[in-house]
Amino acid sequence: MTIDYVHGYSESEARRLGDQANALAALLHEGTSYPAGSKVLEVGCGIGAQTAHLVASSPGARIVAVDVNDASLAQARARVAATAPEAEVEWIRADLFDLPFPEASFDHLFVCFVLEHLRDPQRALVELRRFLQPGGTVTAIEGDHGSALFHPDSAAARAAINCQVQLQSTAGGDALIGRKLQPLLASAGYGGITVHARPVYADQNLPELVDDFTRNTFIAMIESIGDDALAAGLTTPDDWRRGMADLHRTTEPGGTFHYTFFKAMAVNPPGSRGS
Repeated sequence: MTIDYVHGYSESEARRLGDQANALAALLHEGTSYPAGSKVLEVGCGIGAQTAHLVASSPGARIVAVDVNDASLAQARARVAATAPEAEVEWIRADLFDLPFPEASFDHLFVCFVLEHLRDPQRALVELRRFLQPGGTVTAIEGDHGSALFHPDSAAARAAINCQVQLQSTAGGDALIGRKLQPLLASAGYGGITVHARPVYADQNLPELVDDFTRNTFIAMIESIGDDALAAGLTTPDDWRRGMADLHRTTEPGGTFHYTFFKAMAVNPPGSRGS
């Protein structure tokens, strides 16, 4: 898959992805379940953090999970085997733009936190539509770092988040892609498009979300790019420390944090043969 994954493939990143998937499972997977016997293509499955929840919500569906990274696929296979050993999942190492499947061979597509890393997400959606049955559905989920709102507000914290946005842009991705899902899907030829905002809000009255999302998912992600941001000249050591301290302040009593994910669903128009 043509991805320059800005977050890397470390053990800490794998833990962060698992924490994120578990913390947001109800929010992101609500309304997504596939009938028994249907064939579902998950592209960019990574360590299987989302695959495990797909399996749980769609028992009996035949899931084909694809990723370009061998180590990630090994972790994904182990994760799903531990939680749902009876699940029917096929694991495939392949590039998104060179998938080894016949056209129109899937009933549904599931694409979560993948488009943000692609240099040409519109082209990817066009390519994927070839493998979707006419009338089949696509579900695409992405975040949008521009939706991060917090108290106490801090210019230094916002600057730290922007370092992540800039690094991802330099790598060819888009950390603000959530707001663009509808036009991307429309330009790729899908119909019946609906997009729903899925906001996350955490304060001291929601301590599990403070830990699982604010601290262990979002702040951990920003912290992980500190060395790269400094090396790229996007910040200074003092500014970075100040920004991270202010982000952590949002997890303390009196602090609040808000972020919005976007979940899009669309259909490959009946009669369509893809691109």
